[in-house]
Amino acid sequence: MNILFIASSSSLIGLIILNLFWEIFYNPLHDEASLMVIKSVILLIPLSGILKKNRYTYQWSSMFILLFFIEGVVRFYSESEVSKSMALYQIILTCIFFLSTVFFCKVTKKL
Repeated sequence: MNILFIASSSSLIGLIILNLFWEIFYNPLHDEASLMVIKSVILLIPLSGILKKNRYTYQWSSMFILLFFIEGVVRFYSESEVSKSMALYQIILTCIFFLSTVFFCKVTKKL
């Protein structure tokens, strides 16, 4: 259970940092930072519940993260160079988060 907590919390924090860095420095549409930085703020919503090991937060955030997985897949196929690499990292981090939250919920299931 501890490894699942570490995997889910570190992948979520990594995803927040990745999105901030990506949208501030490597935004393909503008030379300066865009309002897409708000994505990172949205990812802060489940962070406190994940760090507190709140099972309900693990449940709904496992579905919520799929939006970021979809964005990563779309941007992986539509962008090039650095943004394509960052999209791949986003896909990997969302998969780690999804799997670790699902298995965390399975392990902490009340009988």
